[in-house]
Amino acid sequence: MIILDKFETFFNKLSNKSKLKEIMGKHSLSSKGLSLSQAQSISNLCNQRSREIASKLSTVNNFSRTLKIGGEEYTETVGVSMPSNVVELLLEKSELHAAQAFLMENIRAKDDLIKSIQKEVFDYESQTPYPQREPLEIFRDYPHQDESWAWDQLSNSEYNEYLEAESRASHIGQFIHKGGILDKLRNELPTIKTLEWMEVEEGKKTPMKVSIHHNSEDLLVLHEELAAHHRKAEQRVNYFKAKIKNLLTTANSEISKSNSVKQNEVNARNKEIMESYEKACNEWEGQNAKALHEFEEKRQKRISEIAGMRIEVDPRFQKTIDLFLKDLD
Repeated sequence: MIILDKFETFFNKLSNKSKLKEIMGKHSLSSKGLSLSQAQSISNLCNQRSREIASKLSTVNNFSRTLKIGGEEYTETVGVSMPSNVVELLLEKSELHAAQAFLMENIRAKDDLIKSIQKEVFDYESQTPYPQREPLEIFRDYPHQDESWAWDQLSNSEYNEYLEAESRASHIGQFIHKGGILDKLRNELPTIKTLEWMEVEEGKKTPMKVSIHHNSEDLLVLHEELAAHHRKAEQRVNYFKAKIKNLLTTANSEISKSNSVKQNEVNARNKEIMESYEKACNEWEGQNAKALHEFEEKRQKRISEIAGMRIEVDPRFQKTIDLFLKDLD
């Protein structure tokens, strides 16, 4: 029993996949040898025969027990002696286990190879990165000028002339226009009475002489003279205001034109960037699809090649496998 236990422990370790790889190294798959169905059948037969040997050896003991009861002899423990061919049986059992381990390892190796290929991930982008778009240009309009800028364009002499003309037009205009001093005097003059009465005490009136020191003709002449000055000053004021408006209109028109030209240039450049980016993306997608198709074709070819592989039997297991192979034919 001690010998049997040691062999069982050894071959249990041998059937462990990692231990077997340490002993066997690489798989024995090739274009010739056993098919997977043959390998599986032989593996099952090896296991069955090994169990039969194990069962035979497991009944071995050192003694038998008998007893007599009422004159009858009974066997309490059947004695089973060590088989004379125990060495051959154990060697056969070890060879069966080794052959089975060899077959199962290669069956698993074939399955693992196929699964490893099926798990491969297509990653075109890691080798050929997806196109990156060039940053788009952003154009911010040049600001338009305001009136203060236009006034700054006048020379000192021009600006001072404007101040003088604007002040003259303003003050003369206030004096002669409706509601002004001269306007009030001219409107009042025809209504003035030359004699008025003033009540100095109750019930008594005293005549009051009214002396008129202006006449309509003089006020008219004065009005016309001041109006001429006002027109002349107002013309200069309007001249400068028109000049400011024209300066501002011209400058802002040029700015708008420049902004439009620049914006069109930026738009054209951004259009080129987007078209180039879209073209690069389309090319990348096409190359990616082509590479994926080639990858799948190669993968399926490899899977087909592995699926068609057989187990090339190591000469050390050939005798054991041949023993069962002939029964499969």
